[in-house]
Amino acid sequence: MISDRFWRLSQRALFTALPLACAAAAAMAQEGANGKSFLDDFDELDGRVWYVSDGWNNGAHQNCTWSKKQVKPVNGILELTFEERKEGKRNFACGEIQTRKRFGYGTYEARIRTADGSGLNSAFFTYIGPADKKPHDEIDFEVLGKNTAKVQINQYVSAKGGNEFLADVPGGANQGFNDYAFVWEKDRIRYYVNGEMVHEVTDPAKIPVNAQKIFFSLWGTDTLTDWMGTFSYKEPAKLQVDRVAFTALGDECQFAESVACHLERAEAEQMRN
Repeated sequence: MISDRFWRLSQRALFTALPLACAAAAAMAQEGANGKSFLDDFDELDGRVWYVSDGWNNGAHQNCTWSKKQVKPVNGILELTFEERKEGKRNFACGEIQTRKRFGYGTYEARIRTADGSGLNSAFFTYIGPADKKPHDEIDFEVLGKNTAKVQINQYVSAKGGNEFLADVPGGANQGFNDYAFVWEKDRIRYYVNGEMVHEVTDPAKIPVNAQKIFFSLWGTDTLTDWMGTFSYKEPAKLQVDRVAFTALGDECQFAESVACHLERAEAEQMRN
C-alpha cells in the first residue's frame, strides 16, 4: 500500500510539473518558432546567431543607412553607433542586428544603455513581417533621445499599432545600464523595467501571435518630429547592449537576476502555500 506521505509528495510533484509541461508544450506548438532559450553576453558577435543589417534602410523616414561598420563588440559590450558618415544616399550611418531564428512565447530580456540626441531611437524589440511572408507583428521597447527618462512600450498585431505606453526609467536610460524585459504569453504580455512590472496587456486583439526575431537598432529621422523630436546631430551616439536572453516558457531561467527566475520562484512559493 502507498503511504499517505508518499501520495502527498507524488501529487505535489505532479501538480508542480503539469503547468511547466503545458507551458513548454504551448511554446513548442507556436507556429514558426525555431529558436531555443539562450543567453548572449556579447564577448563576440556570433554570426550564426545574429544577422547584421548592412547597405539599406527602412524607408524615407530613416535618415541613416544600416552599416556593419556601426556594429561591434567592445570588452563584452555590443555597441551600435550612429554617426555622420556618407553611406549610400544617406549622410548618416547607423547600426542594427537581428536574430536569424524566430522565437515564441517566453521571457525576453536585455540590459542596455541608450543613446543621447533628439531625433534618435534606441530600440530593443521583436518583429516579423512581409519580408518573412508573415503579417507585421511586433513587441517594442523604444527610448527616444528627446526624453531618455521614459521608455515607450508598444505592440503591433497584423500591422495595427496604437498601443503606446510610456514607462519611467529611473535615473535616465542614457545614464547607465538598465534591464528591460517582457513576458509574452498567449493571453497576456507583461513588461518590466529593472525587475519591476510597469505594464500589462490582456486584450487578445493587442497580443501578437506570430513567432518573431529579436532586434536591436539605433537610427534617426528628419521627418518623424512629432514622435521622435527635431533631429539635431552634435556628435556620434551609441546604444550599448550588455546582454540579451530568451527563456522559453517552461525552461529554466538563463541568469540569476532574470525576471524568469523571479517568476519561477514566485510560482514555487505559491505552490508551497
